[in-house]
Amino acid sequence: MKRAILLASFIGLAACQAPGPISIPGITKPPQSAEEALEAYYRGLPDDYYPKAPDGLPLPSSDTALTRILVGSCLNEEKGDSEAMRSVAATPADLFLMIGDNVYGDQDGNAYRTGDADLTELRESFADLAARPDFQAVRKAHPMMVAWDDHDYALNDGGKHFAFRRQSERIHERFWGLANKDVGAWPGTYYSRTFGPEGQRTQVIMLDTRYFRSDLTDTDSPGTPGKERYMPSADPNQDMLGNDQWTWLENELQKPADLRLIVSSIQVIPTVHGWEAWSLLPEEQARLYKLVGDTGANGVVFVSGDRHTGFLYRKDGILPYPAYELTASSFNVSYRDTSDEMDAAQIGAGYAKPNYGSLDINWDEGTVTLAIHASDGATVEETTDKFR
Repeated sequence: MKRAILLASFIGLAACQAPGPISIPGITKPPQSAEEALEAYYRGLPDDYYPKAPDGLPLPSSDTALTRILVGSCLNEEKGDSEAMRSVAATPADLFLMIGDNVYGDQDGNAYRTGDADLTELRESFADLAARPDFQAVRKAHPMMVAWDDHDYALNDGGKHFAFRRQSERIHERFWGLANKDVGAWPGTYYSRTFGPEGQRTQVIMLDTRYFRSDLTDTDSPGTPGKERYMPSADPNQDMLGNDQWTWLENELQKPADLRLIVSSIQVIPTVHGWEAWSLLPEEQARLYKLVGDTGANGVVFVSGDRHTGFLYRKDGILPYPAYELTASSFNVSYRDTSDEMDAAQIGAGYAKPNYGSLDINWDEGTVTLAIHASDGATVEETTDKFR
């Protein structure tokens, strides 16, 4: 770690002051940033430096029609056994989506502030997750797809200016066995998979709302409802996904599918609060809705986490058909027993205790039922979307 800190510090100074090339072992041309300079260091780390998830089940075959998908987020690896995780492991399903804050690897100190370019706490957090019996049970029970959020990115509310994001991506992709997949070939952690034959085809799109995201706009009235921490940006250059990911998403939405899950670690539809959400970058939120319409992408359902409360939403007028969202959060990081938040698009009350979500697909009727479940598996709220 000391070597990485010294390298980062040196480059931070040298990039501003040096009149000519910087001579650093492993670097053949002048680095343009500390992030670039650290690449030589990171590339030299051995494979066993990175924690690995327990072996999991292979994803369903491309011709397997999915009928039940489970989803959850926000698992503090230092807390005790999670009843919600146990319920996920015990519930029959074709696929499980773990969609962010899968560990809390930034709680002991801000890596950016302390200069821990190795992201020691994040690696330790993933090692702790791998050792949890409830997580091991889930790995044995269900095939998994994953997304990250800020706490497994290693910077609370972090975006593209996190200097150690490349190492964070390496830790994520190597832990989840993605480093040698398509997602490992490009910056960021976004990827998609499609399951089922024509007429029963489900596309699961896992977005990366961290690696490329612009800075958020701090609130001018902290704690005020709707402006709790941030407020919508007026910056015309705001960006959520980055050019490459936007282009990739446009191409994905043009592929044939009957039902499409767009998985975003942060909420897409609600606008009532001032916590992280697409509504804080309103032009990007509008761009997402427009892209769905312009590509003719049918059957889109949004899936999100992050909020430490489970929610269901339906909103008309933003897509060519009613838009639905399932927010499943959290497994074991609950801050209250009840929620009084009520967005105009919200269906029922939010569920603030530990929870997980499910999507049950009825191909004969062309419907998907979105549900929030208490930690013991009981259904606390549900709604049905006729996607076809």
